[in-house]
Amino acid sequence: MLKKFSRYLILGLGLYALIAALVITFYKDDPQAMIWQDREAFNKRYIEKLTLKKQTTLNSVLDYLGSPDLTYAKREGEQVLQIIFYRTQHIASDGITTIDECTGLLFKNGQLILWGPNAYKKYQGNN
Repeated sequence: MLKKFSRYLILGLGLYALIAALVITFYKDDPQAMIWQDREAFNKRYIEKLTLKKQTTLNSVLDYLGSPDLTYAKREGEQVLQIIFYRTQHIASDGITTIDECTGLLFKNGQLILWGPNAYKKYQGNN
């Protein structure tokens, strides 16, 4: 009886571990379905990992993070500048997401060129 129970216990734990590993490996996080605190942390972790050594496109960011909280675009001659903002820090519980609660990612012709506090200044032409 104990031998049979041990066998089922080991089989159950192994099956549980296999299912957990499959979910962790193949399940893609959906930022749109997260509560705001989790989405903030998710956005922040992704943005902290960005580097200019690896080319990052606007489409790859949108695919991973989903819709931005704020976005602006303009054309300067042949260049298209677009800045998208993702919320990364909570400031006020007023139900409105503002630029000071977000981190901006600046794209030129669809390629990431700058992010963080200086991105919006460069977009505005002040830097």
